[in-house]
Amino acid sequence: MALAALRVYEEAIARGSSEIRADIAHAKNFFNDQDLTEIKTVAASIELNSMSGPMIIISASGMASGGRVLHHLKRRLPDRRNTVILVGFQAAGTRGRSLLDGAAMVKMLGDYVPVAAEIVDVPGFSSHADQREIINWLKLATVRPQIVYIVHGEPPASEALRASITHELGWNAVVPRNLEQVRID
Repeated sequence: MALAALRVYEEAIARGSSEIRADIAHAKNFFNDQDLTEIKTVAASIELNSMSGPMIIISASGMASGGRVLHHLKRRLPDRRNTVILVGFQAAGTRGRSLLDGAAMVKMLGDYVPVAAEIVDVPGFSSHADQREIINWLKLATVRPQIVYIVHGEPPASEALRASITHELGWNAVVPRNLEQVRID
């Protein structure tokens, strides 16, 4: 997934997207630096854990919830010389949120791993649409839905989105309770 995200940024730079900062847009080979190695196989990813010395590992499990990044975190979190940068929103109950909240230990891959690495939060890269983007997308509906169920997000944000849908669009919107079941005909 990280490599797919890299392709999105490369394509945005190549087409001159207005969302790309000018200093990056005009840089030659911005992501093709000689020190960038794309890891495409599980074996190559595992090999990273046997390497020492300075390196930056970019991975795509935004909330540290699964995938190869868990092996890298398990290996690197106990070392205070390392920094883990969490990019994007970290939902309550996720390993990423625990790290952000200063957990001294996190459980991963069946073990409790001490956290000595520095944890840094960079929330601005969330891939989720914000409330305005969701409302604008809903406005594109050609048929008014009977009801909109909001099933993703923290409770205050979900409730704010529900209120906005009801107020701006005049639609029925609901934030279901945990484990609530709804029959859809």
